[in-house]
Amino acid sequence: MEQMDRLDRLHGILKSVSEPAAYVGGELYEVKKDKADVKVRNATVFPEIYSIGMSNLGMRILYECLNAAPDVWCERVFAPAPDMGEKMQEYKIPLTALESGDPLTDFDIVGVTLQYEMCYPTALHVFDLAGIPLYSRDRGEEYPIIVGGGPCTYNAEPVADFFDVFSIGEGEDALVELSHLYRDMKEAGTYTKAAFLHAAAKLPGFYVPSLYDVSYNDDGTIRAFTPLYDDIPMKITKRIIGNLDDAPYPLKPVIPYSETVHDRIVLELYRGCIRGCRFCQAGMVYRPIREKSPEKLCEQARCLYENTGYDEISLISLSTSDYSKIDELTDKLLSWTDERNVSLSLPSLRVDSFTKELMDRISGVRRGGITFAPEAGTQRLRDVINKNVREEDLLRAVGIAYAAGKESVKLYFMQGLPTETHEDLCGIAKLASDAVHVFYETPKEQRGRNVRVTVSVSCFVPKPFTAFQWEGQDPLEVLQEKQLYLKDQITDRKVVYHYHDAKVSRVEAVLARGDRRLAPSLVLAAREGSAYSAWSEHFDYDKWMDYFARTGVDPAFYANRTFGLDEVLPWDLIDCGVTKDYLKRERARAYAEKTTPSCAEHCNGCGADRLGGNTRWCPKKK
Repeated sequence: MEQMDRLDRLHGILKSVSEPAAYVGGELYEVKKDKADVKVRNATVFPEIYSIGMSNLGMRILYECLNAAPDVWCERVFAPAPDMGEKMQEYKIPLTALESGDPLTDFDIVGVTLQYEMCYPTALHVFDLAGIPLYSRDRGEEYPIIVGGGPCTYNAEPVADFFDVFSIGEGEDALVELSHLYRDMKEAGTYTKAAFLHAAAKLPGFYVPSLYDVSYNDDGTIRAFTPLYDDIPMKITKRIIGNLDDAPYPLKPVIPYSETVHDRIVLELYRGCIRGCRFCQAGMVYRPIREKSPEKLCEQARCLYENTGYDEISLISLSTSDYSKIDELTDKLLSWTDERNVSLSLPSLRVDSFTKELMDRISGVRRGGITFAPEAGTQRLRDVINKNVREEDLLRAVGIAYAAGKESVKLYFMQGLPTETHEDLCGIAKLASDAVHVFYETPKEQRGRNVRVTVSVSCFVPKPFTAFQWEGQDPLEVLQEKQLYLKDQITDRKVVYHYHDAKVSRVEAVLARGDRRLAPSLVLAAREGSAYSAWSEHFDYDKWMDYFARTGVDPAFYANRTFGLDEVLPWDLIDCGVTKDYLKRERARAYAEKTTPSCAEHCNGCGADRLGGNTRWCPKKK
């Protein structure tokens, strides 16, 4: 009766909110199980609205893996849009899972994907809507175990006080293992929350923050992390899936009723990256590189097409054109996609591995413009960040795109990179103008009618486990001055200039490099109007500065300070595979303006090969 009343109240407000289909469930391929057969109930939470969360591949994979276990039932939960959240609070309707309609407090384990730092307040807002106390210390035996996962857990300290346990690395096997630990302890009668967390901390890849004491120096830096028990690790090493061909993959993904950000087939080619861009966290934490075979990928693509009916296949990875068998794969896919009018999308392309042959394979099916990421405007700064891309590579790639009829090119850059000068910013304007000139140098019979080059510039945010993790971000005033300076340098009317809000980047830097002392600020953000700070229209910089001021946080201490090379970093508890010594070497090479070859050319000794995996990269050191 209580559930029926709750659902009646929920359905009663759906006509008054946007996207009501996001709250009802019942989609094709959703998993429903008999509760009597289930030993562990999991809820997987994506702290974003349905249309964004349903496009997340990681969430789909975990949903597949957990539900493949007969005695585990995993259901989906998303943050309601602001209008729905207000209605739920007004009518006292708790946040529920889509499959069963049950509140989150009915579940055994609630897993939360931490994809982006600015979504931290959204995750806490979800807890509030579900009636779950925010701080783990306030949750008794009657509440679910709260698990955090995703890329932000590589520095989990800013949200450590809110989570019982973090899954570090790839969770396909790990989260099933954690669920079965819960099941076994319940069946054996040995379960208590404390006993479970102690046991979980001994499993590979799990970090239980409450079992580690943090001490600080007088200057505010961290003195040490100290385990409370002798039988838990000093460092938590991430989990990886060794053979991606054998890994579970969602071949019957839940099909939404309403439009989502990515209404298409998503085909994951490989994990990791052979490049060593010194600002890029993903390129480090997802190592070692592991590829799927073309045969497996084609098999999965056909199955997904037959099961979903989508007419676009997006080939994804950190750098799609670096897939070692990209020609073989696209040939195999085009052998059946062309005749069915299924298009191929390659969203992540490197200019130095972009060829006419690749363009020919996708020119008939790819819609819209094409995107490249030079990242910096001069060769000197590209060498500093180890981009290993030359201006002639970019202009050659742009020319190939124009000759295939493309009229729109987007170029991604960063500003505020270490050692950057105004000359480097001027280089962005010049490179964009040169890209326009290439269009007019392309024969008229090949090119389109008009051209537009869009320059999109983000602010550098120092991230954990990169060669630039120690660097301070430019002060806000400097970032803003550089943005306006570059705007003045762009005079070509065919060039459109967009830049990211530097204020958002500053808060992001605080959260990316922060520690446990940020927790009170995040609580204020979640409860005082900043729960949806990942959305530009809901971000308020002055509010964030107020939260920090009221909780004794100096944003510059985290965002703008250069960390000491021997300083204990908030993420030093985590072993992502890549060693700190390697990152220090890369930092030194950056300041010497020396590049490092890719993994395809030479093993540079990053350390990730010790984690295993069926990779053709990381050749033996000579």
